[in-house]
Amino acid sequence: MSVAAFLGSVEEALAPARDVVRPVLSDHRVLAAWAVLVAASVGVLWWDLRRHNEAIPSLMRGVWTLVAVYSGPAGLALYWYAGRTQIARDSLWRRGVRSTAHCYSGCGAGEVTGVVLLVGVLAIGDQLVTTLGTFAFAYTFGYALTVGPLLQEGETLATALADALYTETPSITVMEVTAIGTDVLLAGEATIGEPLFWGALAFSLSVGFVAAYPVNVALVRVGVKEGMADPTQLAEAS
Repeated sequence: MSVAAFLGSVEEALAPARDVVRPVLSDHRVLAAWAVLVAASVGVLWWDLRRHNEAIPSLMRGVWTLVAVYSGPAGLALYWYAGRTQIARDSLWRRGVRSTAHCYSGCGAGEVTGVVLLVGVLAIGDQLVTTLGTFAFAYTFGYALTVGPLLQEGETLATALADALYTETPSITVMEVTAIGTDVLLAGEATIGEPLFWGALAFSLSVGFVAAYPVNVALVRVGVKEGMADPTQLAEAS
């Protein structure tokens, strides 16, 4: 079976789900309500960070902010479960959430930048070009979020790049294949002025998180990734 035939069969199999989801994501009232929920989630997150979790470093503050921007109340719930210094105890599942959130924040920024720039602003009509370009942005942003802190810790650029490729490639690949594939399936022909363009983008990001989570749990379990710092230890150090 050719790649085109395989993709066609996948699209046909997912068509019933697409036909249910697209009208919801195309409703401007749904988009407006979602924007309110996102704003409220980010507000609660910042309030909690400033009031109760000053020990959390700026990198993770930025990570959790982007997670809340992408996934609204669900992103806030993930922070409450795995990111606060007040969690009862750390676990593999919480480390997996933090690891996925770290990947999600960078890759999500790359995906949003790629989709908005290539599809929305430049209005490139070739779907293959826009898809590959969005992948490139997602990988670049995702790796940069790992390489930057490693360079600050004193690693050489070559070592930091090798570490990022080794630890982040599986997670980024699964996340972006799922997220970008979902976005193309739902809104492949939508323009930047349509609610579906933004609704599908937000929805696809959260789908990508769900797909990448078990990958990150497995990587943390076998020692490929550390899963970010235990927030309870940050509180004790502070």
